[in-house]
Amino acid sequence: MSDDQLSQKRSIPGASVARRRQAPMSAQEIVTEQPLFPDGALPRLVQPALDGVDFVAWVAKNRPLLEEKLHQDGGILFRGFDVSSVEKFEEVITASCGPALRYTERSSPRHEVKGNVYTSTDYPPAYKIFLHNENSYARTWPLKLLFCCITPAAEGGETPIANTRRVYDRIPARIRDRFIEKKVMYVRNFSPGLGLPWATVFQTTDRAEVEAYCQKAGYETKWLDEDRLRTRRVGQVVARHPKTGEMSWFNHATFFHVSTLEPAVREALLAQFKEDELPNNTYYGDGTPIETSIMDELRAVYDQETVSFPWKKGDVLMLDNMITAHGRSSFRGERKILAGMTNAMSADQLQS
Repeated sequence: MSDDQLSQKRSIPGASVARRRQAPMSAQEIVTEQPLFPDGALPRLVQPALDGVDFVAWVAKNRPLLEEKLHQDGGILFRGFDVSSVEKFEEVITASCGPALRYTERSSPRHEVKGNVYTSTDYPPAYKIFLHNENSYARTWPLKLLFCCITPAAEGGETPIANTRRVYDRIPARIRDRFIEKKVMYVRNFSPGLGLPWATVFQTTDRAEVEAYCQKAGYETKWLDEDRLRTRRVGQVVARHPKTGEMSWFNHATFFHVSTLEPAVREALLAQFKEDELPNNTYYGDGTPIETSIMDELRAVYDQETVSFPWKKGDVLMLDNMITAHGRSSFRGERKILAGMTNAMSADQLQS
């Protein structure tokens, strides 16, 4: 089967999953597990083998095993456990991974639903969101992400995912080595009415607090006026996983680059602003432009590794954020996907 055929098969809405029974994840045979896709691509599918499984108690008891499976596959889809409320989802997060983290240094519009559980994004439904590893542009990020489907979209609205260990392997050496040498520079502009304002991103209206945070996080800051702020930061493009020791492609270089924007959005922005005035853009770490042709190759690699499945009500998807990138398909109708982030990591904790 060709790569194109396999890619199409992976993303067919409602595609059936082989029902062969595999070794259960617990001696009590409470759940069954198997790959969601026939070729073994992530995520791993876990379903109850019995009626009335106490999902919160089960994940709490099997936390070490879940972490092992997560490191192996990069993602686990829990289906059939009827996690249908924010309260239940919050319990699952805490029991399986620990307390949810506050969403700081924001890049996506979202709002708090309860505690540190948020909407996955409030970005307009007509637009796709390109794959990315949460907060990989920052000095700190969550090691694990969990999503919960409260209401699936009437059409579309999948959360496509890709194994960034395989993305790393697929990227041509000439591109990968150049990025590793130069790193990546993130330039962000915070202005009223354009993207997220700085008070939302940094969760404070105190400029001194923003400056102190940015200095600690390795950002250069420049106030353009009272309400407009520009930041620059040079970050890693690859990372060695703190648990597995494996290398992955871990950055926002492609996601934030101007060429990745939807064409209509890109054209409208560039008609009004210079590239270094855009809400987000990326450069090589020395400040030189990244060629669009290079970005085209990177986007193609992500596409080759992307898999997608339709959400079902009550689904919970757990991802290792350093192994698996995620995005969002455009959609129609009501869609409510909740998100929680756990296990804070920082660049200082990475192995060289």
